[in-house]
Amino acid sequence: MITYDDLVNEIDVLLDDRADLPSRFKGLYLETRSKKFIMISKYITSECERKCVLAEEIGHYHKTVGNIFNQRIIENKKQEEIARRWAYEKLVPVSAILEAYRNGVRNRFEFSEMLGISEDFLEDALNYYKSKYGLHISLDDKVIYLDPLNVFE
Repeated sequence: MITYDDLVNEIDVLLDDRADLPSRFKGLYLETRSKKFIMISKYITSECERKCVLAEEIGHYHKTVGNIFNQRIIENKKQEEIARRWAYEKLVPVSAILEAYRNGVRNRFEFSEMLGISEDFLEDALNYYKSKYGLHISLDDKVIYLDPLNVFE
């Protein structure tokens, strides 16, 4: 499982993880000519949610170009989605589904607990994988079914 601190240690940006952001923002990535910042809202109290938000903001650090605040612009929406996908692949790699199966995890609640993420984030990640791969994925001589979530040998 990737921890919040693991994520923090992967990036070379200033981090304020108790930022006083407007309520519509859970997190924010901001880049100036000389500095890069990630801010996480102080109003997020769940450590799982903080980790998920940080991962998405790191996705912006790696993948986003320019000002994408206006989400009515299709290109901005696409960049937002790319950052989210980066976070899904970082925190919920397909290999983690097999690891969970091997460790006896049998439902989404246990899986999200194992990964230290919110159930909503897990659901969104699995939906992303369904859109990317279809209803199943073959990996390590096993078939991972994404809906319902299951592994067959």
